[in-house]
Amino acid sequence: MVDDSFYMNLCLKEAWKYQGQTYPNPAVGSLILDKNGKIAAIEAHQTAGGCHAELNAIEKALIAYGDTKIAQINTPVKKHQYILKNHKNLFLGSTIYVTLEPCNHDGQTPPCSTLIKELGFKKVIIGTLDLNKEAGGGAKELELKGIKVIKGILKKECEALLEPFKKWQEKSTFIFFKLAITQNGVFTGGIISSQESRTLVHKLRSKIDLLIIGGNTVRVDRPTLDCRLSGGKAPDILIYSKHDDFDETIPLFQVKGRKVFIENTLERLKEYRFIMIEGGEGMLKATLPILEHILLFTSEQFKKGDTLQLDFELESLNADKINSDTIEWFRKI
Repeated sequence: MVDDSFYMNLCLKEAWKYQGQTYPNPAVGSLILDKNGKIAAIEAHQTAGGCHAELNAIEKALIAYGDTKIAQINTPVKKHQYILKNHKNLFLGSTIYVTLEPCNHDGQTPPCSTLIKELGFKKVIIGTLDLNKEAGGGAKELELKGIKVIKGILKKECEALLEPFKKWQEKSTFIFFKLAITQNGVFTGGIISSQESRTLVHKLRSKIDLLIIGGNTVRVDRPTLDCRLSGGKAPDILIYSKHDDFDETIPLFQVKGRKVFIENTLERLKEYRFIMIEGGEGMLKATLPILEHILLFTSEQFKKGDTLQLDFELESLNADKINSDTIEWFRKI
């Protein structure tokens, strides 16, 4: 059935593509239906300091409606100002969906609630409210302007998307494990996932504060663990090992601007807020008690090698395809 849940699910799917890449901001998705009920845009917040999901969706819709100038504007504030002057009432009677309540304060971008009410949207569908006192209140502001606001559509799913953000708001640490396996569960034997999947991993590395890797992996693979496929600053490294006898010609030690710690405890984690762990079965078993999410890349290939033998429960939060790989976010139960 095509209903509010259907459209909100499309918002969620788009937002999950950028999970972790918006740190310290939340991942948020937005969709616009024109006055005739046709999808005009589906977009997401893609990076901290960039346009919010609603602004990206409005921009994409304007381009679809024939605007040729907005794509040349390079800051959220200027895009916001341009839209207010050049929307030509194209959004009158439209509906906008958003996984998180539109912001209601001036931060790095102007309030999305202001943009929505000025453009003449007739209805706003919200997944979950923003409990942040500084940014919240957008729904109430829109209701005061006579706009119909519906709250709580796929609330549970929208709140699952926000779990990392809630940790960061609490000044706490969010930790996830990245693992790549073949279709038959093999996690060893060299490169497993596609170039596109590895590029996504590099994007995530450029956002995290700390990357944890096992000592044996460092000795055998001699990795660089940088962000060369995507650009950005390489994260600090914690080599979790009982022994500190490492060959410092291994490339990860040569990356400028990073700290490398070699330690046999995980106490260092308390100093960081966004942490990714990479490795195989041994590291997954060792760090399972501290994990919140697992990011699993599954390739279509079958190969010989070591297969996962661990026994624990996961809840799937979102699955998607990247090239031939399946990418799936899980919550540890």
